[in-house]
Amino acid sequence: MKTVAIIQARMGSSRLPGKVMKILKDRSVLGHVITRCLAIPSVDQVIVATSQMEEDSIICEEAERYGVASYRGSEKDVLNRYYEAAKRFDADHIVRITSDCPLLDPAISDKVIQHFIKSDYDYSSSSLSATFPRGLDTEVFTFEALRKCQLEATLEYEHEHVTPYIYQHPELFKVHKYANSCDESKYRLTLDTPEDWRLISLIYELLYNGDIFYWGDILQLLSEKPDLEAINANIKQKVLGE
Repeated sequence: MKTVAIIQARMGSSRLPGKVMKILKDRSVLGHVITRCLAIPSVDQVIVATSQMEEDSIICEEAERYGVASYRGSEKDVLNRYYEAAKRFDADHIVRITSDCPLLDPAISDKVIQHFIKSDYDYSSSSLSATFPRGLDTEVFTFEALRKCQLEATLEYEHEHVTPYIYQHPELFKVHKYANSCDESKYRLTLDTPEDWRLISLIYELLYNGDIFYWGDILQLLSEKPDLEAINANIKQKVLGE
């Protein structure tokens, strides 16, 4: 069974345009996300799925720089983009990663995927449990679940966000919420606003030495420097449909 991590990425962003190509120390945000996905032991292949917009050509160039394939599909219908990309690369299990997560922890992602593979789920997610920091999100699902979603989902937000049709219909799919051992959801580690960029830049400045660092390292830093957490504490996560 082939497990493929698909990173969705594009240059457009309402709150922080071009964020995926902003530079964090020695590489782009997207470069860090790719590097971290490549470090997930249970992932067989990493690809980047972007749009056919001319401005997103740079996304494909960046993927090539890191030795991973790319797929170009619909700008708005991200569900269809995922489906076509998964089909193109013969994925049995799909790991959905967003390019605004340059602090993704490969070890946590691997635990989510391994638990999914050993179980009989159609879908598993670390974000549904609301016990992990935003920005460490990992979703994994079967190709059959994705195909059913592609065929049956009709609402606009279901196509924009890929997986809502799955986790909002537990009567149709075996859905699992992968939970953390304790609730650390108060931390925000995703990149969506200038405040997020300031926090993540500082974390990289303090922790990055060329190698991947992990959630445990970040948690220790935030515990030692509680003022960092306050930088983006007032940011509200967008809800489905916004």
